[in-house]
Amino acid sequence: MGFEFIELERKGPVGWFNFNRAPVNAVHWPMLDELEPAFTELHEDPSIRVIVIASAMERYFSSGADLAAFKGIEGARMGDWVATSHSLARCLRGSAKPVLAAINGIAVGGGLEMALHADLRFAASDARLGQPEVNIGFIPPVGGTQGLVRLVGRSNAFRVLYEGALMDAEQARAIGLVDMVVVPDVLAAEVQAYGEMLAQKPANTLASIRRCLIDGGGRDFDAGLEVERTEAIALADHGNFAEGVGAFLEKRKPEWK
Repeated sequence: MGFEFIELERKGPVGWFNFNRAPVNAVHWPMLDELEPAFTELHEDPSIRVIVIASAMERYFSSGADLAAFKGIEGARMGDWVATSHSLARCLRGSAKPVLAAINGIAVGGGLEMALHADLRFAASDARLGQPEVNIGFIPPVGGTQGLVRLVGRSNAFRVLYEGALMDAEQARAIGLVDMVVVPDVLAAEVQAYGEMLAQKPANTLASIRRCLIDGGGRDFDAGLEVERTEAIALADHGNFAEGVGAFLEKRKPEWK
């Protein structure tokens, strides 16, 4: 299906999910309603092995929510916004395919929250990131409080949310908010190359790794071990495990199913 505010690009096995609402990728109701269906389209495409959250705007990853959408909003209607946002967060975290983020320019609010739920975040060296919701008397509602504390730890999450300030890419890397900082001109190429590398790995194993780290990592240690046990058993019953072992012993390249 076509989307008005999301641009989907397919570059070989890597699917690019680009925010595309000029001029600053501010999320209003119609754009919010497109986010999960657009992501799901890439997720359900069998030719796509890796998904990248990115922007079609040169200077803005996302400016967050379009505050005009919040003018006069009260609890019940905000509940609808949050319910849609939480469904999106669960969709991102529940993906069976690796999810990367290519962060350029200004990245704040809900757009950055989506990137929090990615597996790895690449940022352009001139990117500026933050969760400034406290400055309008609000909190990040796209699973941002929960994603942030799990990503950067309690103390760093408090600072990011309490202060509501923007940080540069290197500051973000220092606290674990982003993983790689690259020159702006090569951001897309770096992420595409990484995605293509992942696409060469067995898809079922990548999905298991994701479940162990995202699902298991959010539980206590023993419960996390049970997730690991379940995934290890399932992998052993899949043909890719026997193929991987056989290929290693026979010194050849594996052929994944």
